[in-house]
Amino acid sequence: MKHPTVNRRTFASAAALGAVSLAFPALRAQGKLEKTKLALAVGGKAAFYYLPLTITEQLGYFRAEGLDVEISDFAGGARALQAVVGGSADVVSGAYEHTINLQSKNQMFQAFVLQGRAPQIAFGVSTKNMPNYKTVADLRGKKIGVSAPGSSTNMMANLVLSRAGIKPADVSFIGVGTAAGALAALRSGQIDAMSNTDPVMTMLEQKGEVKIISDTRTLKGTVDVFGGPMPAACLYAPMDFVQKNPNTCQALANAIVHGLKWLQTAGPGDIIKTVPDNYLLGDRGLYLASFNKVRDAISLDGIISDEAAKTALKALASFDPSIKADKIDLSKTYTNEFARRAKDKFKA
Repeated sequence: MKHPTVNRRTFASAAALGAVSLAFPALRAQGKLEKTKLALAVGGKAAFYYLPLTITEQLGYFRAEGLDVEISDFAGGARALQAVVGGSADVVSGAYEHTINLQSKNQMFQAFVLQGRAPQIAFGVSTKNMPNYKTVADLRGKKIGVSAPGSSTNMMANLVLSRAGIKPADVSFIGVGTAAGALAALRSGQIDAMSNTDPVMTMLEQKGEVKIISDTRTLKGTVDVFGGPMPAACLYAPMDFVQKNPNTCQALANAIVHGLKWLQTAGPGDIIKTVPDNYLLGDRGLYLASFNKVRDAISLDGIISDEAAKTALKALASFDPSIKADKIDLSKTYTNEFARRAKDKFKA
């Protein structure tokens, strides 16, 4: 299910841009923005996976950096990526591992600010459809819900299945989105298991509708599943875009890091006041329980660690034969240049 298609934050005129630069003198310390109007694609914006993006947008931090960002929301990260590949968006808010996948297909994309330092994905089995579930091997031939085929939720499911000797072709993956559609798909029995994000997975877990079999919503759970730290949501774009628009990428990184800094001290009540009502999926209590569960998965400073990038490559290569670890130049899949500058800007 798709969420509201577009969130617009539009400046009425160049005069408004001038007003913003007067209100935020720090803009002048940075080079002139190559692009002020940007199209950003995201897959499943209501998920906690993208909470830093929502906070940054809702609190006006993109505007504070002189940016007019139009956000289009898709059913999953793979669809959001298609928007950039197809030219209808400039930047993706999506899973870091897509940059590795793309490089294996000779498409150079680069992540430039991290939002999540753990994937925040849980894999659960339907207690209704599979009451006698015992091991991952029981999932052979089953229908597994993911946000969208090819997305990070799909990748994690593939990793878990591969450890039980189950290939992607041995199951059926069904795109269910990351919100109400995902809840409905599991509750109606359309799928037997689901790999998805919060708040959806916590809601199903607390009501006893899924049995969680693999969990990366915490740093510890991530190390258990992936064997090390694993980067999650980030802003990434074609390398060509990053090279041609360094000041614009810096402004985007500044805005996201500003949002990350706000999140470090925000209480549950602050989150409720800031996110749109429909993100709560009709249950404030469960939404807040979900937030507490994923809180330590949110990046502190937007920086991608070298170790985390290596974990991502190792994980992808373990189940995807098209990804040859020795052929991937990880140094080209991300840069911390912008996040480090943003971190310095918001030190105080």
